[in-house]
Amino acid sequence: MKGNISMDVGFVLKIAGIGLIVSLLCQVLGKNGRSDLSDYVSLGGIIIVIFLLVTKLGELIEVIKGVFGIV
Repeated sequence: MKGNISMDVGFVLKIAGIGLIVSLLCQVLGKNGRSDLSDYVSLGGIIIVIFLLVTKLGELIEVIKGVFGIV
C-alpha cells in the first residue's frame, strides 16, 4: 500500500512540474513578444497532462473491474 501512495505523490509532483515549466516558458515567451508561441506551449502542456491523466484513469478502471469482478 505504501508504494501506491508514493507513486501517487510522484504523479502529482510530475503534473506540478509540468505546470511549473509551462508557466515559466509562457512568461518568458510573453515578455519577449511571442504570445502566439506562448499559447502553443500552454496548449501542449495541457495535452501532455491530459494524456497522463487518461493513463491513470485506465488503471483506475481496471482496479475497479477487479474489485467488483467485472469482466
